[in-house]
Amino acid sequence: MNPNRLITEIRKIDTIQSTMKNQLLVSALVAVGALCLPGTTFGHGGTYRGPGDTVPPGGGGGGGGGGGPASPGPSGPSAPGPSGPSTPGPASPGAPAAGPTQSGPTSGGPVVIGQDFSIWDFWWGFNKEPYLNLRSKVRSGNVQSGGDDFFLGRGQAEQVKDTLRPTPDMIRNEVVPALKLALEKERQNDIITGALIALAKIGDTQDSDGTSEFQEIFAGFLNNGEQEISETATLALGILADDRTVPMLVSLMRDDPVARKLVGKEVPMRTRSFAAYGLGLVGYRTSDNAVRQTIVEHLVDILEMPDFAQPDIKVGAIASLGLIPLDWEGEAAVEETEGNAKFAANRAALLRYLITRMNADTRGDKGGFEQFRVRCQVPIAAARLLASHESEVPEAQIPLRGEVVEQLLSLVAKNSKEKTVEVLQSSTVALGMIGNAESGDGAGAEQNKDIFDELKRIAKQSADNQTEYFGMMALAQMGSRPGAAGDKRGLQPLVQKELMGALAKGKGQKKPWAALSLGVFGNALLENDGTLDTTVLSAVRDAARKGDRPAEAGSYAVALGLMKDTASEDILLERLEYFSQDDTRGYIAVGLGLMEANSSIERLNEIINKSKFRPDLLKQAAVGLGLLGDKSAVKGLVEMLRTAKGLSAQAAIASALGTIGDANSVAPLVAMLSDTTITDTARGFAAVALGIVCDKQDLPWNTPIAKNTNYRANVSTLTNGVGTGILDIL
Repeated sequence: MNPNRLITEIRKIDTIQSTMKNQLLVSALVAVGALCLPGTTFGHGGTYRGPGDTVPPGGGGGGGGGGGPASPGPSGPSAPGPSGPSTPGPASPGAPAAGPTQSGPTSGGPVVIGQDFSIWDFWWGFNKEPYLNLRSKVRSGNVQSGGDDFFLGRGQAEQVKDTLRPTPDMIRNEVVPALKLALEKERQNDIITGALIALAKIGDTQDSDGTSEFQEIFAGFLNNGEQEISETATLALGILADDRTVPMLVSLMRDDPVARKLVGKEVPMRTRSFAAYGLGLVGYRTSDNAVRQTIVEHLVDILEMPDFAQPDIKVGAIASLGLIPLDWEGEAAVEETEGNAKFAANRAALLRYLITRMNADTRGDKGGFEQFRVRCQVPIAAARLLASHESEVPEAQIPLRGEVVEQLLSLVAKNSKEKTVEVLQSSTVALGMIGNAESGDGAGAEQNKDIFDELKRIAKQSADNQTEYFGMMALAQMGSRPGAAGDKRGLQPLVQKELMGALAKGKGQKKPWAALSLGVFGNALLENDGTLDTTVLSAVRDAARKGDRPAEAGSYAVALGLMKDTASEDILLERLEYFSQDDTRGYIAVGLGLMEANSSIERLNEIINKSKFRPDLLKQAAVGLGLLGDKSAVKGLVEMLRTAKGLSAQAAIASALGTIGDANSVAPLVAMLSDTTITDTARGFAAVALGIVCDKQDLPWNTPIAKNTNYRANVSTLTNGVGTGILDIL
């Protein structure tokens, strides 16, 4: 692709008329009106979510701190409780009782009284995918002893391993034609949206003339009369992650004449927001820096427009900026002294732009409620651009890292001008992403000490409980990350002491949060060749053995699994029988899988066989089996999906198939997609499962957006009560 040609093409359609502001406001009002109507949409090809299918919404209204309406949690394989399309999930079983959530303006979803959105389950729901890394493990061909494959010779075992991933011929000759046929023939939303997302996950091949067949297919659904289908087609363009989709996504985001021709009307705000997220996904995957620059410039253009009635499109733009790894050095692709190309010149220029957006004195807005959710995204976007390790930041840019850290520290300080609790939460998360354990005399080490001191204070006493819990997790992340020079792990013992103290003395939710933080801490040490103190394992083991509260037991199990503590396998198996709550038992199953407790395979298979009508438990047990490399449940799950009637059960079974399915599950799923004797939703979920099994990426497509997000500052296009946010979609 010629980058200059791409830029020229985009600029041809990149005109904003003087009446644009009014047009945008009208579009936003239309979107608001649509959200107020009774829900009729389904889950964009299938959804399943975080704890008990309930995920926190848009915080407490900009400074209220804490509660808000329920909305579904993140999607992707291994999400804790599935739910059917358009079906809000139940409250989290076993969750601790809480007082009414705090009132305040929110961005979508019904208000849930009594649900505590600060429970640890939500953080795990959004951040679990890199820790599970299920698809990679399923495709690795891990052969368990006792199975049929174990008795094959080495050459035969290797052959089995090679067949686990669906072959390109199988995907192109069996799966793709079946999905395309469904799009041609079917009219039911679940089937269409499931097939659109599945094709986007599979990915396109380039035709002889350089065109993209899938792009043309998706574009054909943009003018569909069903908003759900139209916006799903937009998102599919982003999931496709093909540079050739950039001009179309830019048009849709900007609501220009080309986009209105594609959509057949003024582009709805939800569709525009999905286009913004889609551009971030393309920018995250592309290797062409000129394409990245083009995307960044247009995202900044959106941010510099007057405020919209809804913050969704700007939230999408800021979140996407954090995904795009511009080169550290470089010039703008197009000379533009007055416009926003200067911010897209290189990563340093973009970071300086974000610094101004974090600073109340320079950000250029009134700081009103309309944009507090946008402000919440800025610290995390900046942290993502700085990456996780100081060693990944060029030496010449260490002072710039210091500028970002200084701004974040000023936001979370006791005397901060920023009083919006959700911004404090985001800044706390960002500090954990940027800091590391290096100590010494260097500038970077001094910054780390400042980060540690502030996070230590936040974790003990902050503006609200959620910020304290985020503070503990931020400590775990920075303390387990080695630095680049000096004493690379000098702060590690100090961080461990703080987290161990919280586990020993913490009350209420602080104790399970401390356990999960220690699990994340220990897991990162193991991954980065560090040494995990055995006293940490002993402390979490002891908590798991003695803990009788269902809401805490899952945290202990996941933590022990993250730390690969096989010595605690017997404890978890005993706890699996002790508790009756499905979500607690599900987390224990995940913990067993994470620690590679192979002796639990038979028990997990038994649970799946008996859990057709217990979707939360079925999904989590499948995750455990997937982590253990066991495939014996696939055949039974296919039959379960064929006969299941309930939406929650269908969603759970489909995601379970996607979790542990391999090439052997392709043929029955393809057959099910065209089987008109079963329900349309079951056929839609068959398309969903095919997309998961044949995905071109190991991690779910929305993982880069979900990881380390501040889910307490939610907007409806991110995650919502009916499963139609981008983090709700399988």
